[in-house]
Amino acid sequence: MKGNKHLTIVIKLGSSSIIHEKTHEPLLSTLTLIVETAVRLRTDGHRVVIVSSGAIAVGLRRMDVEKKPRNQPKNLPRIQALAAIGQSRLMTLYDGLFEHLRQPIAQVLLTRNDIANRTQYQNAKNTFVELFNLGVIPIVNENDTLAVSEIRFGDNDTLSAITAAMLQADYLFLMTDVDCLYDKNPRTNPDAVPIEVVEDVTSLQADVSSVGSSLGTGGMATKLVAARLATSEGVTTVITRSSNPGNIAGIVDYCQSLKLVQARAQQDTPSRSLTPAEDDSLSNPISSLQLEAISKAPLHTRFLPDPKPIGDRSFWLLHGIAAHGTIFIDEGAHRALISKAGLLPAGIVDVEGHFVEQEAVRLVVVPTKRQPPSSVPNGHAITPLSTPAITAESEVEVGRALVNYSAGEIARIKGLQSTQIQGVLGYADSEYVAERSNVSLIKTGRPATPGLPSNKSLEDLTSIRDP
Repeated sequence: MKGNKHLTIVIKLGSSSIIHEKTHEPLLSTLTLIVETAVRLRTDGHRVVIVSSGAIAVGLRRMDVEKKPRNQPKNLPRIQALAAIGQSRLMTLYDGLFEHLRQPIAQVLLTRNDIANRTQYQNAKNTFVELFNLGVIPIVNENDTLAVSEIRFGDNDTLSAITAAMLQADYLFLMTDVDCLYDKNPRTNPDAVPIEVVEDVTSLQADVSSVGSSLGTGGMATKLVAARLATSEGVTTVITRSSNPGNIAGIVDYCQSLKLVQARAQQDTPSRSLTPAEDDSLSNPISSLQLEAISKAPLHTRFLPDPKPIGDRSFWLLHGIAAHGTIFIDEGAHRALISKAGLLPAGIVDVEGHFVEQEAVRLVVVPTKRQPPSSVPNGHAITPLSTPAITAESEVEVGRALVNYSAGEIARIKGLQSTQIQGVLGYADSEYVAERSNVSLIKTGRPATPGLPSNKSLEDLTSIRDP
């Protein structure tokens, strides 16, 4: 839609969205429509990123291999070799299609290692910004040739969410083989009702047993995870059908027109002063095209962004880097973190894993309980706290942190006062095990989605086979 502000739009394409599952031949009709859609969005002034799977599938076709090897450690070299063979051919395919419309593209291959360091994370952002300034459409994929399990994103749904959050994108489109989410599996339930808007993706949590296609690694479950990640950083996330990529522009038009109408409705009683740009936008009449966009929106599911995004650094701490261990903390330490205090050794119950200084760890709260009062020599009774045995059921992950001490050091100072660190270790690099600026807490869920039955099982939502 011309006349809107310039938007950043990330489009994620699964392997079976662009490659035939049986023959491994590229779906040229779909690819052509995707290219046309991306160029149209660029022509309208938007910044476009494509996160594309398909390298391994293209490698299978090139080497006349019937099916992808199973994801087992012994098959990793073969899978990585197929990715190396297919990635260049996949980019050649994209380049040839975009060249017809004189649109330059760039290849960006990432692993978690590439963004685990904060400086590298910023460098990646800067590279994307410069590509946008040059009018280029970046095409992103995980670097399957080099990635091993420890540094993999796991699937391109997650990669697309992290990319969208990194770029503070306006929209993330997760293209799939269904139009949207339904309250039941539409393939087995003709009366399934579309779910058009989700305010809080955590309200869709369910026992997920589905997998992706034979070519891919994801499924509907990974798309829900991606939606949770992206919306936490303020990115509107959309699930829609990959065989109709032209719907992307229509959905963007719909969402932007809807925002304008909603802002108009609140214009008489604004909760804050409007910016000059907002004031100018609201002073213009709503066009017939905008009204048409609202009335003819393509079918999709839209996950609304969190009105209070967690922030770039917090997102990086939570999702950009892999945790190398776990620190178990008591409820008092958790409350202190919520109050913006740092993590002191006194609040640490236990430590697990092998990590060194400035590596990321999971923060897990374990319940504490009061023991019966016991007497002390002065005659006063005290009620000490104790920590029950840590079990999987009692663990609640509440965030991530970059630590000032190694796992071995934390094991020695856990439960102690900060003034005792020097005496135990012989040195004290910091009074905190983790500075508050290096801690990111997981936000609790938003209100449940209106119209979604609270007592209904949503297992069918994620039991759809998907690219």
